[in-house]
Amino acid sequence: MLKPENTQLAPDGQPFEQVTLQNAAGATATFMDWGATWLSFTLPLADGTTRELLLGCQSPHDYMNQSAYLGATVGRYANRIARAQFEIEGKPHLVVANQGVHQLHGGPEGFHARRWKILSQSTQKVSFQLFSADGDQGFPGNMTATVHYQLTDDNRLEIRYDATVDKLCPVNLTNHAYFNLDGEGTDARQHKLQLFADRFLPVDSDGIPCADPTTVENTGMNFNAPKTLAKDFLSDRDQQRVKGYDHAYLLNRTCNSGEFPAAHLWSADGKVQMTVFTSAPALQLYSGNFLGGTPNRTGGEYASYSGVALESEFLPDSPNHATWPQPSCWIKPGQTYKSATTYQFFPL
Repeated sequence: MLKPENTQLAPDGQPFEQVTLQNAAGATATFMDWGATWLSFTLPLADGTTRELLLGCQSPHDYMNQSAYLGATVGRYANRIARAQFEIEGKPHLVVANQGVHQLHGGPEGFHARRWKILSQSTQKVSFQLFSADGDQGFPGNMTATVHYQLTDDNRLEIRYDATVDKLCPVNLTNHAYFNLDGEGTDARQHKLQLFADRFLPVDSDGIPCADPTTVENTGMNFNAPKTLAKDFLSDRDQQRVKGYDHAYLLNRTCNSGEFPAAHLWSADGKVQMTVFTSAPALQLYSGNFLGGTPNRTGGEYASYSGVALESEFLPDSPNHATWPQPSCWIKPGQTYKSATTYQFFPL
């Protein structure tokens, strides 16, 4: 179902367009073309009620007044690039900084802040495409990026990305959805998480990597066994630097095929489970440390820690760390960047 939001105009002066997918089970997933943003996921529960599982705003226009990247497709390079620079053929190359001296999520006018073209849509699928010109936010080469969303009858939201470039460029696309499986107005740190990763990436107070991938063993960063986010919250210096969890986890190699789960997340009330599958090498766990003040669905504001993000990606600042144990984030002309992530929801 395609519907223009006629009452409000996007920054380019044109209406926002929304697409709602629905499956046979009655679950819905809603998206808009601005930022190829995932707006909503509603799941019928075992007791017959329906629950909203994503954080979101009251109207499309409210998404222009928040800096949490709620549900947005982010790129060209998701997460941080230290000092907003990397080297190409031995020469420094600058991109546009938007977090102090660093770049976050592709720059101030990154893919989250663009109108994507709706390529195709049906009852359970929608595809968006964006052209990014040479020099956009400082990145080299012309790039065409496509994101495909599909809602399956077993409540899987499948996201597939592909992109091509005509100059060597680092590429890292992800979706920045925040989940609260209990619904709105609760502290998401009461969710239970299992994350299949033996190593995480330590960061400084700016979120910039300050060490190589490090074992989670004997730290509060360890989610190999299920536990609530609250259990070891702020127990490590790594968390204290960024006011909670905001760290990339290097997934165990069995996860990257997309066949075996990368993570499970459970609502505090035990009524919903979410399982994440991905082909990406890492998941960024973000506990919503700076969500406070973000507009919510009812006209109010979210508190910090109202949602959990599990973003599939390359490790942050990967363009500057060729030796890290993951595939290269650099795409050459003639190659196609591909990444796939699935969020599956289970009423319990």
